[in-house]
Amino acid sequence: MVFSSYTFLFAFLPLTLLAYVLCPPRLRNWVALGTSLFFYAWGAPKFVFVLIGGCAVDFALGRWLPPGAAPRRRRAALVVSLGLNVATLAWFKYANFAVESVNALLAAAGWGAVAWTQVALPIGISFFTFQRMSYLVDVHRGLTAPARGFHDYLLYVVLFPQLIAGPIVRYHDVAEQIRGRIHDPGRFLDGIWRFGLGLGKKVLVANVMGAVADRVFAMPAAGIPASVAWAGVVCYAFQIYFDFSGYSDMAIGLGRMLGFEFLENFDRPYTSRTITEFWRRWHISLSNWMREYLYVPLGGNRVGPARGMANLWIVFLVSGLWHGAAWNFVVWGAYHGLWLSLEKIAGRERLGRVPRWIGVPATFVLVCVSWVLFRAESLAAAGRYLACMFDVRRLGLVPPPVAWPELLPHEACAVLAVAAAVCFVPAAFPAWTARLDARAAQAGPALRALRFAAAMLLLFLSTAAIVASDFNPFIYFRF
Repeated sequence: MVFSSYTFLFAFLPLTLLAYVLCPPRLRNWVALGTSLFFYAWGAPKFVFVLIGGCAVDFALGRWLPPGAAPRRRRAALVVSLGLNVATLAWFKYANFAVESVNALLAAAGWGAVAWTQVALPIGISFFTFQRMSYLVDVHRGLTAPARGFHDYLLYVVLFPQLIAGPIVRYHDVAEQIRGRIHDPGRFLDGIWRFGLGLGKKVLVANVMGAVADRVFAMPAAGIPASVAWAGVVCYAFQIYFDFSGYSDMAIGLGRMLGFEFLENFDRPYTSRTITEFWRRWHISLSNWMREYLYVPLGGNRVGPARGMANLWIVFLVSGLWHGAAWNFVVWGAYHGLWLSLEKIAGRERLGRVPRWIGVPATFVLVCVSWVLFRAESLAAAGRYLACMFDVRRLGLVPPPVAWPELLPHEACAVLAVAAAVCFVPAAFPAWTARLDARAAQAGPALRALRFAAAMLLLFLSTAAIVASDFNPFIYFRF
C-alpha cells in the first residue's frame, strides 16, 4: 500500500486518523501499532510474521546489551543480533543475485546452472533492517536505554509512515516520543501541509518526469541521439528526487499528524557544489547511518590516508549493494566512492573556492551519470546508454525515434521547468532562500491557514492526476 494509492488516501488514512484521534491518549500507541501492522500485512501478509519474529529476537537480545551487563554476554548478544539481521537481509535480498552470478560464471565455463527457486523480497526490508541494527548498536553503546516493552520496540520499527521507505529513524531520536508526545492542532496542520506537499511532488512532478524517462530508457540504444539520452536522464534525475523526497515529506507529515517528529531526509541536494556536499543533502538518514554504524567503526578519519580512502570505498560499495542486488548498483557505489576520494585528495579548502555557477552544474552532470547506473536494467544496458550520452557525433544530428513534441509534450515541458526552478533557484539566490526558510520555520496562524489551503489544492490536483492516469510508480518501494 503506497501513500499515493486510492486505498491509502480514501480508506486507510482517514480511518486510522479517526480512530487515533477518538481513542484515549493511553491507547494511541496501540492504535498506531495495530494499523501499522495492518498496513504492512496489506502488501506482504506472509512476511509480517517474519518482521514480528525478527523484532522479538532483537528485543530479547537487546536486554543483554546495555553497559553494566557482563562484557562477554554483551559482546555475544551484539554479534548474534547483528549477525541474524545481516543474514536475514542477505538471504532475502542477495541470495538470488548470488546464484545468478554463480550461474553466469558456470555458463561462461560451459557448465550447467545451479537449480534455484527465487526468494521473494519482503517490502521495505532494507529500511527496517538498518533501523533495527541501529537500535541494537545504540543500546550497546549506551546512547539509549532498551525499549521499556516489546510493544514500544515493535512500534518503533513498524510505524507505518516510515516503515516502507524511511527515513531511517534511530531509536534514541524517537524514544521519548513513543513514551509520550504532544498533539496539538498546529502540528497536525503542519503535518497535513507536509503530506500534501509530498503527494504533489510525487504525483504532479515525479510521475510526469518518470513517464518521459521510462520512454527514453526503453528506446533501443542504437537509435538514441545524445540530446534525447540527456533529456531522459535529466527527467529521471528529477523523477527520483521528487519521488523519494516526496515520499519522505509524506512520511514526515504523517508522523506529525500522529505527534512524531522525524528528522529531515533531503536538503536541496541538486544545489550541491561537490559530490561530498551532495551526500550531505541526499538521503540524509542513510548517509548518517553509514557514517555512524559503518564508517566510524571502520576507523573513519582517525586512520591513515590510505585506510581512510579504503573505508570510504567500503561504505559506498555497501551503499550500492543496499540499494539493489545487481552489479550496476555496485558500480554506482564505486562511482560515488571514486569521486568522494578525489574530492578528499583535492581538499575542502580548494573545492570551497570553486564558484557556485560552476560547481552546481558540474555536480549535477556527475550525479546524472550515476543515475544511469541506477536506472538501467543491467550494467551492459547502462554502458550502452552512457555511450549514447557522450557520443558527440550524435548530438542532435540523428533524428530521435519519437518526435520531440511527442516525447516532451507541453505538460511535461511545463513540469520540467517547474522541477528545474525548484531544484536550482535556491542555488542562484541562497540568501533569499535562507530568509524564506527562516520565516517558514516561524509559521504563525496566517501562514498555517495558507499552507492548509495549499495542501488541500495539492491533494485535489494530485487525486485528479491519480484518477486520470494509471502510471503511479514508486522507485524506492522495491528496496
